[in-house]
Amino acid sequence: MPEPSDFMRFREDSAAPLLSVSALARSVRDLLEHGFPLLWVAGEISNFTLARSGHLYFSLKDDAAQIRCVMFRHRAQYLDFAPREGLQVEARATVTLYEPRGDFQLNVDFMRPGGLGALYEAFLKLKTRLGREGLFDDAAKRPLPAYPRAIGVVTSPQAAALRDVLTTLARRNPSIPVVVYPAAVQGADAAAELVGALQAAGRRREVDVVLLVRGGGSIEDLWSFNDEALARAIRASPIPVVCGVGHETDFTIADFAADRRAPTPTAAAELASPSRDALVARVGGLAERLARRTQRDLETRMQLLDHLSRRLLHPGRRLDSQRRILEQLERRLAHSAGGLVDRYRWRIARLVERSRGRLPHVDALRARAADLATRDVRAMDAMLALRARNLESLTRALEHLGPQSVLERGYAIVRDASGTIVRDADPLAPGDPLEITFARGVANANVARKRPREG
Repeated sequence: MPEPSDFMRFREDSAAPLLSVSALARSVRDLLEHGFPLLWVAGEISNFTLARSGHLYFSLKDDAAQIRCVMFRHRAQYLDFAPREGLQVEARATVTLYEPRGDFQLNVDFMRPGGLGALYEAFLKLKTRLGREGLFDDAAKRPLPAYPRAIGVVTSPQAAALRDVLTTLARRNPSIPVVVYPAAVQGADAAAELVGALQAAGRRREVDVVLLVRGGGSIEDLWSFNDEALARAIRASPIPVVCGVGHETDFTIADFAADRRAPTPTAAAELASPSRDALVARVGGLAERLARRTQRDLETRMQLLDHLSRRLLHPGRRLDSQRRILEQLERRLAHSAGGLVDRYRWRIARLVERSRGRLPHVDALRARAADLATRDVRAMDAMLALRARNLESLTRALEHLGPQSVLERGYAIVRDASGTIVRDADPLAPGDPLEITFARGVANANVARKRPREG
């Protein structure tokens, strides 16, 4: 809405406000942007212009009207198709007003080819559901055979894709047989025929890999390859399946379910068939390597033979040589044994002399041992006498402090009826029974009276 500063002065002869052009344009723009939410508009592209900046300028029209549109570069770069003049599209846009020219226009943030909305939504829903089931898991996909004995092709006999596949297979490896399993690739019954052809190939087991191919087309033309039954038939096939449908930018449910996806039918043929020229070149290279390895091994064996032939001697000469070696070793052994005996005899004599000088004096040791024994006996007797005197002293002290000694000095122990020793007269009452223990004997008495302790 316009700010207060956007309004002009009031005329002296009128109370109505006077708006500037920019204020009016801004007010209309705000009304449009707030009054219309983000919406979808279907129409035909006309007056299409791709600016150097990357922005797209065009009009959307139908039989009765047209609207100017702009799609900025940061949105246009995510389009998966090329907009062009006369193309039917569906645009998600915001209604606005371009103030510098006062043009009513749409700011487009997403666009898709017309008529594809419902199909594309169905494609995404089916892809999500089958993906959650694990139908597209890489772990379940099988490797393609490196050297297939035969290749099967599931497509229409009239399709240009079949000619491309056969031409590619004949060029790469004409020795591989090709079996065609005919099926419609477009129309209401195409999906069922494709499923039947795949099942026939699986039953007959006459090929090692199956190519499911079709040329390019619109999403409606390729819709047979988005069939759930076809996807499940691909995963259930006992033979690996290569899917090559449409162009590089075309993706179908069959592409996700197949063991390998090729961008085109020709690429599918190249994936499934080994190149004859490459195989011949590889075999030639292996033959050369084998020849070089054989020649090298032969030369090594020849050198080894020469070496062994030089080492080969007559048995008699070898025995003579061994006899001479044994005689020489016998002489060396005898000489070494004599010298070793002399050396050990001399060492033994030295050790005997040294041991005689280090033998102990037995009589002196015996006298020292007797003296130590006598001293030990005297020390033990003295210690026992000391311990006996200490024990006697402790015994007399213990007897002096014992209860019986106290009683012998005229004291007595007084207990109440519960057997508790009485130390205080206050808890006693006249008539309470008492038990009095003397040094010799026990007497029972009753409390006659009690009085407090004097002084």
